[in-house]
Amino acid sequence: MIPYGRQDISKEDIAEVIETLQSDFLTQGPKVPTFEKIVSDYCGARYGVSVNSATSALHIACMALDLGKGDWLWTSPNSYVASANCGIYCGANVDFVDIDPLTYNLSPEALEKKLIQAKKEKKLPKILIPVHFAGQSCDMQKVYALSQEYGFKIIEDASHAIGGSYMKNKIGSCEYSDITVFSFHPVKIITTAEGGFATTNDEDLSERMQLFRSHGVTRDPKYMTEEIEGKWYYQQVALGFNYRMTDLQAALGISQMRRIDEFVEKRNILKDRYDCLLDGLSVIRPYQAKNIHSAMHLYPIQIDTSQIKASRYEVFNALVHGGIGVNVHYIPIHTQPYYLQKGFTHGDFPISETYYSKAISLPLFPKMSFEEQDKVVNTLSKALK
Repeated sequence: MIPYGRQDISKEDIAEVIETLQSDFLTQGPKVPTFEKIVSDYCGARYGVSVNSATSALHIACMALDLGKGDWLWTSPNSYVASANCGIYCGANVDFVDIDPLTYNLSPEALEKKLIQAKKEKKLPKILIPVHFAGQSCDMQKVYALSQEYGFKIIEDASHAIGGSYMKNKIGSCEYSDITVFSFHPVKIITTAEGGFATTNDEDLSERMQLFRSHGVTRDPKYMTEEIEGKWYYQQVALGFNYRMTDLQAALGISQMRRIDEFVEKRNILKDRYDCLLDGLSVIRPYQAKNIHSAMHLYPIQIDTSQIKASRYEVFNALVHGGIGVNVHYIPIHTQPYYLQKGFTHGDFPISETYYSKAISLPLFPKMSFEEQDKVVNTLSKALK
């Protein structure tokens, strides 16, 4: 079975982890701050905060921006549920903005239209989470301009997108946002086995996220409310969580970062080859926007059901039976039972729903061979007939 995604672990990666296993610190040691500096420097951001998952990063990012009861968080329906759940964790209300039919990212035009109406109803969002789907950045200049007009904060969900660029700057530079979040799950661009990360250029946001990832406990005198009793002394000054990344995970991340540009280059080579091989088949290939270099986490196609008799379901099953580990990204969040219970209905965000009804993610990972890619395309070609 050719998987839709797979980690690339080298001998150097393994050696880095073994070295840490044999060191004095398996967690809360020197590898985590080293990894944080490497990632933030790579992205061009002033600060970096590592955590145990992108879900945790989204949560503490919302907390750092003081999202709470009565506030609104908006995001894209075309994402994993974590992009919305982080708002629920904070007691906020969640709503969605439909996607652009070409990029599958949050539509700035739909956003502006929704903001105009929300201003009339006095329900403007406190936080917007644009999702860089498949590794391609949203149109952040337009989104940022709207944030300045309507007064909301921005958390970029770049779980798919580390290594990509927008307007010549690395995604994660936070030029057009307050915080950017990454995922280091095994199928993502780089991996720490499980892990997440938040970049920011705001020192206060960085310190708040560090506090929230570690129980709300600090040894920093500037946060203390009472006199320090000794070197052992600490205080809990907020309600936080145990969201820390271990040194083992950070060690793997340090090693993986040495190859991040190689990973992204290989993914884009495979993307260009897919574009050529799929030409003439009854599929819609992913669109690449100008001035954006995608990290190419996914290669999502849409089945052109107007040209063939087979359904998406039939094509998907034919690929699986042919040894191709395809997937679908994503079931629109608002159609999940939990969100239907909150009042959303099918048809609320039609572009996301139409995309989902035709979508299949083809295998794409750095170690994928051209022979494996040929097999994917040949199996797909047969399934479409």
